[in-house]
Amino acid sequence: MPEITVPDAETRIVNEDGSMTEEFQRWVTQMTNLDLIVGTGSPEGVIAAVVGREYLDEAGAAGAVKYIKQLADIGGDRTQGWVAV
Repeated sequence: MPEITVPDAETRIVNEDGSMTEEFQRWVTQMTNLDLIVGTGSPEGVIAAVVGREYLDEAGAAGAVKYIKQLADIGGDRTQGWVAV
């Protein structure tokens, strides 16, 4: 599990132009990477993700419903490396 850097409560989360600060954007990305991906079918070769990300196949059969991204990539392809659990 990656270490989540919590934004300082005293620090602004938006810049003067209304865009997210770099620190807040980093936190949002970290939180998004922890979110469960839900879809239909295997994510292998389809969904790019970071190691540790989870995928739930809504139409999956027994033994192929939940997947964990275990390898960063295979041959440079970030959509590869999913394992059914």
